[in-house]
Amino acid sequence: MQFLLARGMLTPLIIATALFMENMDATVISTSLPAIAQDLLVDPVALKLALTSYLVSLAVFIPVSGWMADRFGARRIFRSAILVFMAGSILCGFSGSLESFVLARFVQGMGGAMMVPVGRLVILRTTRKDELVRALSYLTIPALLGPVIGPPLGGFITTYFHWRWIFFINIPIGLLGMVLAKRYIEDLRDENVPALDKTGFFLSGVGLSMLMLGLATEGKHMLSANLSVAVSVAGGLLLLAYLLHYRRVNEPLLDLSLLRLPTFHASVLGGFLIRMGIGATPFLLPLMLQLGFGYSPFQSGLLTCSTAVGAIFMKTIVSKVLERFGFKQVLIWNAVLVAISMAVYGLFRPDTPHWVMLLVFVLGGFLRSLQFTSLNAIAFADVAQARMSHATSLSSVAQQLAAGFGVTVAAIILQTTAGLQAHGTLQSSDFAWSFLVMGMLTLLSVAFFWRLDGNAGAALAGRGEDSKKQAQ
Repeated sequence: MQFLLARGMLTPLIIATALFMENMDATVISTSLPAIAQDLLVDPVALKLALTSYLVSLAVFIPVSGWMADRFGARRIFRSAILVFMAGSILCGFSGSLESFVLARFVQGMGGAMMVPVGRLVILRTTRKDELVRALSYLTIPALLGPVIGPPLGGFITTYFHWRWIFFINIPIGLLGMVLAKRYIEDLRDENVPALDKTGFFLSGVGLSMLMLGLATEGKHMLSANLSVAVSVAGGLLLLAYLLHYRRVNEPLLDLSLLRLPTFHASVLGGFLIRMGIGATPFLLPLMLQLGFGYSPFQSGLLTCSTAVGAIFMKTIVSKVLERFGFKQVLIWNAVLVAISMAVYGLFRPDTPHWVMLLVFVLGGFLRSLQFTSLNAIAFADVAQARMSHATSLSSVAQQLAAGFGVTVAAIILQTTAGLQAHGTLQSSDFAWSFLVMGMLTLLSVAFFWRLDGNAGAALAGRGEDSKKQAQ
């Protein structure tokens, strides 16, 4: 039994190597944003471009990840993606300007766009639905070590060495992942792969890139005000063109018809609002703690890593929580608690005791972990195996775009607040409105979860005899 359990955990744990690398990289960068900005001689808020460029790259290339895995084999694409991610990390370490740093992050995103969705697709295609929540928990527990190790490690390196070294820690991790994947990951592929929707790839990829670039620059960083508006409008028009194109093709790149499934609809659209709010947190917190409160990167990292501690604890009991209360109730009431926890961040001041911050961070990580696991699982509750690749791509694109929009909105609010108060540099009082708005966006997601059937996702949660029969 122990051997079978070990084999059942092996694939998720290997794929978690990629998640660990990606999550640690993201948290390390967030902690080091003020130091990177100082070294590159740019406004710290301008580095939102480095965060959004990575997320946009994910959104652009994730849709083709499923097609490439089906066409060339999941193992080959997974290993190639890790290699591209490592190359992007090396470029980040040698960047000398905002433009080169943003470009390097885009390259990193190309690798991340392939390795994480393809890895998740392997899990979805090799796991029974009644074991899916458990498998996803196995997948994410090691990956959550990234956010635990990342902030203090990044803060330590930035404070006592140099921020450039933080990008080279991905290299040994990536090499380990490539070796393990070659030996143990099944090379899944589809013999009847449809032709790639190249027009859809162009319209959605270029459209998303231009829209996010225009919004993120706001005419203040890299682009003029008029050019930012023009780029945003052009991107929006290309996305509208994709909607027209999608209705005329048999195998669209992004299959929007999946949104007709109530569970998928709630997970993607309701999750979009939640991920907007939560996605802004890694951007706002380090800036508030370091620029607003005067903490060192190391001190900031030691505090924010506590969020991951709460998340890891939740992973150990999430199956029981869902079995007891069901997806609908968990998604509704936990979204309310997540929104409150985010708004509370805006109440912190430089003299707030550390133990209070730690308590709120741990609780916030606990609640977000429950929400994310529930959203990720219920998204695929009613998706047929034949459409799993399309569902994975569309869900992943929405997740990355939500985080990117969250960072952009939070930055706009932060800059507006600082401008209204005539602050030349960011002060602790400038962050309250950003956290409040992010919390309100999270609260709006309840409207989508409220429409769910009370038994939605019953088979995944293991509730009742009917659900167990359905899972079989």
